[in-house]
Amino acid sequence: MSGELVPERGEFRASHEDRDQTVELLRVAAGDGRLTAGELDERLGAALTARTYGELKALVADLPTAGPALTGGAMAVPPKEVSRIAVDSASARREGPWAVPQRMEIESRSGSVLLDFTGAVITLSTLEIEVSVHSGSVTLVVPPDVFVDVDEVEMRSGDVRNRAHFAPATPVRLRVHVTGKLDSGSLTVRPPKPPRRSFWQWLLRRPRPTAALTR
Repeated sequence: MSGELVPERGEFRASHEDRDQTVELLRVAAGDGRLTAGELDERLGAALTARTYGELKALVADLPTAGPALTGGAMAVPPKEVSRIAVDSASARREGPWAVPQRMEIESRSGSVLLDFTGAVITLSTLEIEVSVHSGSVTLVVPPDVFVDVDEVEMRSGDVRNRAHFAPATPVRLRVHVTGKLDSGSLTVRPPKPPRRSFWQWLLRRPRPTAALTR
């Protein structure tokens, strides 16, 4: 209509997809160390209740990219091509909202490495992992929609165990292909542990809560 005021883009109403994409961007930023856990929690809550593009844009204004919800393009924070982890007698962990790269190279001489995919930011469909384990251990914690193939890992005197429960009917969000070799160490793939009961749940004999599937 002639003379009708057209709202600025920042005043347009945001959709569920816009909010989800902004949440994904925030999780990637936290995985890269750009946001603390407290900042992430605060911004996630604001993103999930945002009504307009302007509110979403304010949440990522200090990050390197504006994200798909605000630019209309593809996500501008690509995952790393290669991530390398090397431990001697120490331990390394990737858990919470960490960004899954295209490829990982893991070396463990006598330490331990844990990769927890339960809350990971997954933007690709496949992940290549090459392991070199001497007397240490590598553990992969995977939700039901992450499939792990360890058939091509060479073993000398090590131990490879795949305890993940994957149902053929489950849509696969990420396929992990593990190669490399084990000397006398271990490679374990397992599902997340069930959430612990609170004191009141234990006191009232309530059943243990089931783990929710992280998207």
